[in-house]
Amino acid sequence: MVVERPRVGVGVIVKKDGKVLAGRRLSRSQPGHWHFPGGHLEGGESFGDCAIRETLEETGVVVGNPRVLCVTNDLFNELDPEAKHYVTVFVECDWVSGEPLSREPEKNDSWGWFERDKIPEPHFLSLKNFLASGVSGSV
Repeated sequence: MVVERPRVGVGVIVKKDGKVLAGRRLSRSQPGHWHFPGGHLEGGESFGDCAIRETLEETGVVVGNPRVLCVTNDLFNELDPEAKHYVTVFVECDWVSGEPLSREPEKNDSWGWFERDKIPEPHFLSLKNFLASGVSGSV
């Protein structure tokens, strides 16, 4: 199995009242696993701009004050038939407005606010790697 060059993803840790936003995946890669909002970094886009855009697109939630927390190296070879490899940049943001909706129902079926150590399992690989990193941010 050949792994293509890594793609760059941005995972968004949205903070509100001591909780973080997480959703359950329906996508082909690891369906049923919980993850943070996020997606692919576009050419010429900053990590912060990507975090703001992806969160709004996926959930309808407006975020601000983006700051990079950590980077994970996510090898999906054994977990995904497409043998994906991602470098995921985790960006912490503050909630500004809106309540989460499933704006991409083919990709996610629910969003909710959770204490960081109570995000439902199973965790999507990049979330699992982030939690294992020990980086806590301000939540």
